Order: sequence, then structure tokens, then C-alpha cells
Amino acid sequence: MTPERFEKLVREHQDTVYRQMARVCSHKEDAEDALAAALLKAFKFSSQLDNETAFVRWLVTIGSRICYRMRSNPAFESTFELIEEAYGSTDGVQKMELELMKGCVNDALRELPEALKEIYLRCEIEGEDVASAARFLGLSHAAGKSRLRRAREFVRSRLENSICGV
Repeated sequence: MTPERFEKLVREHQDTVYRQMARVCSHKEDAEDALAAALLKAFKFSSQLDNETAFVRWLVTIGSRICYRMRSNPAFESTFELIEEAYGSTDGVQKMELELMKGCVNDALRELPEALKEIYLRCEIEGEDVASAARFLGLSHAAGKSRLRRAREFVRSRLENSICGV
């Protein structure tokens, strides 16, 4: 896609994409930041978009992922930084796949029921042992293990059924 064509598509659809960002991000300033970041990222990878009719959906997806990351727990970002380090130097396609994977993980964690989220974050993201996390949450060790197991199953199921298809 040429830069001129990209610019034309942005002008045609930026209001639609902004409205979606405002819904996802919840704050006007965050929506503006997400839209700007999404446009930069989309431009960078615009040569990989085969179907221009998918442009709006593609841009909304990129922006939504950015909004989710902006709202996410800082521990998620450190986990993603470790994933990026493990991948090392990547080409554009691998970077896009990594961004997609990050978005899928964020989506799964956002959907995790609150009763399961805290034990999962403490154990899986922050690396705390189950006994300590359960104690902190006022749960018995057995209840903590049970909730962590259910949380893992929930996240695994969401990832398997997402676009990532882990």
C-alpha cells in the first residue's frame, strides 16, 4: 500500500476508528493516544495488509490492543518484555505475531473473573507461590490452589478459542 493510499484510508475512516478507541479506552486522552499509536503501527506494517476492505477492522484491532495494554497491570508489560527478549531480534511478521499474542493474553486476562484474577496475577504474572498468595487473599491453601487451577483453565480456554489459537 502506498503512503498516499494509506493517508486516504486514514482520512476516510479515522473518525470511526476514534469512536471505537473512545469506547475501548474509556478516556478521551487515552483514545487519542491509542489512535496515534495505532496509526503509526499500522503505517509501519501497511505493506502487509493485503485487503484494503479490512483496513478499518485492522486499525481498530491494533488500537484496541493498545488501549487494553494501556489499561493493563504493569506486571503484564514486564511479562511481555521478557517474551520479547526471548524472541530476540524479529522481523516484521514475527513482531506482528508477537503483538497479536500479547493482545490475546491481555484479552484473556481482562475476561478472567475477579474471584480468579488476583490469585492468577500473583502466581502466574508476579511469580508468588500459591500458599503466600492464598494467605494474602485470606484463602486457605486448598482454596488458593483450586482458584489458580480454575483460572489457568479459563485463560487456556480463552487462548485456545482466540484468534491466537495457542
